[in-house]
Amino acid sequence: METIDRELAAWLVRAGLVEDGAAMVAEPLTGGVASDIWRVEAGGRRFAVKRALAKLRVARDWRAPVSRNGNEVEWLLEAGRVVPDAVPRILAHDAAVGAFAMDYLQPEDHPVWKAELRAGRADPAFAAAVGRAIAAIHSATAGSDAIRARFDTDEIFHSIRLEPYLEATAEAHPDLAPQLMAISRDTLARKIALVHGDVSPKNILVGPKGPVFLDAECAWYGDPAFDLAFCLNQLLLKCLWVPANRAAYLASFDALASAYLDAVDWEPRADVEARVARILPGLFLGRVDGKSPAEYITTDEDRNRVRRVARSLIATPPAALATIRDAWEEELSK
Repeated sequence: METIDRELAAWLVRAGLVEDGAAMVAEPLTGGVASDIWRVEAGGRRFAVKRALAKLRVARDWRAPVSRNGNEVEWLLEAGRVVPDAVPRILAHDAAVGAFAMDYLQPEDHPVWKAELRAGRADPAFAAAVGRAIAAIHSATAGSDAIRARFDTDEIFHSIRLEPYLEATAEAHPDLAPQLMAISRDTLARKIALVHGDVSPKNILVGPKGPVFLDAECAWYGDPAFDLAFCLNQLLLKCLWVPANRAAYLASFDALASAYLDAVDWEPRADVEARVARILPGLFLGRVDGKSPAEYITTDEDRNRVRRVARSLIATPPAALATIRDAWEEELSK
């Protein structure tokens, strides 16, 4: 990752975050594949700066509009009105520069949930808090014509979520292509609530007041079932990362799903759960055969475990999330 450039440095001065001529230290931060992120220190203050990339850092060609940077800011602002402690504060944003600045949250008291899971600290109570927070955002924005108009981002959501996770996977599994393409089409067509789009442990901090959500580049007004499916998928896959913690990951899966579904008030709970149970196996398979394979699934044995479970569930979608959880637990117990 390159250090901060002159354009960004000049913008920070214009935004009033750095005094003109002041010494500035910008340290690149490790992040996802979609953006450059820096921790900036100047004039005694510290903050984070983020700029979206046009071409994502993956092996296959994966591009997405950089305008998603502005959508991320809008999601953080909107979510902050619903769950104020669950998002960082926005300090400045410039659509022309394609960057924004936000509070830098110290890792000492805001560790990344993914790192906590890796270390064996899988807390079902925290997973439940994640579910409640996401459900609160979905509930507060469901049926809002104004928010739907602000987050009319089908093109971005398709290019950064549906195409790389579902449609690219359909190319690798042509016998399941009709089902995977239908999931993609149906998901894109459903307009219900404000969706984060990347609810993943790597984008969630374990804060002193609960979860803090980052990286809302995929923000979109659409099907809230996608957010729950995306996060639950991560918890299933973690069973391959640290097998000794399998029981805790599955308990967190149960807690997150239950807390979210208990909070559903914008449509029948069973309808949401059925859509999550349909989307989830496609995302599961996408993490081994899509454009963004999970970096910790490194053996053919583990990839084939995912394929066996996912392919069966895609062919015959279940109505309940417990069916997916149990099928995965049974596969891991073999």
